[in-house]
Amino acid sequence: MTTSTALLLADLTGVAVFAASGASAAVAKRLDLFGVVFVGFVAALGGGIFRDLAIDEVPPLAFADWRYPATAAITAAAVFWLHPQLARLRTTVLVLDAAGLGLFTVTGTLKALDAQVPAVGACVIGMLTAIGGGLGRDLLTAEIPVVLRREIYAVAALVGSVVVAMLYALGLADAGWLIAAAVLVFGIRLVALRRRWSAPVATLRPPRGPGR
Repeated sequence: MTTSTALLLADLTGVAVFAASGASAAVAKRLDLFGVVFVGFVAALGGGIFRDLAIDEVPPLAFADWRYPATAAITAAAVFWLHPQLARLRTTVLVLDAAGLGLFTVTGTLKALDAQVPAVGACVIGMLTAIGGGLGRDLLTAEIPVVLRREIYAVAALVGSVVVAMLYALGLADAGWLIAAAVLVFGIRLVALRRRWSAPVATLRPPRGPGR
């Protein structure tokens, strides 16, 4: 399997899992079929659209290659019709979101590097590719975006982006190592959820009264 084929498969797999994540969140909010498909579409393709615009790939693959919107729409519609069989939707959303986070971190970073973006910029693009879909999903379903909470989310994507950039620099960016990088992001996210790891937040203190 060539690198381009592996990248395409990883990209479409990421589209499918993020579409399922978005659709599951929309089903939990009791949206109609159109709403479920739309949220799934945004969750699946929002980050990729940003990535392609950032590396000057116009039009973005979400609009230029029918396989991307078709994968997102079909997956979201399948979740809508099959949701009675999907137990514990919240857990499903979190697991699918973690899988999408890992896959999109890898593909976003690698595409930026292939477009001759310097390593630091490629890592930022990879992270934003990974978190963009989840950000859109949460905004559309009236949730505080995960990336803005205390949870380890964007940090996991950034770690994965750095790993991909290092592999690329060492000439090790083949399918096996890239899958390992995606699994690393997936694992960090799930372990952080399991152990309730969180980023530090500011301590709010009550304002001082007059004369204090």
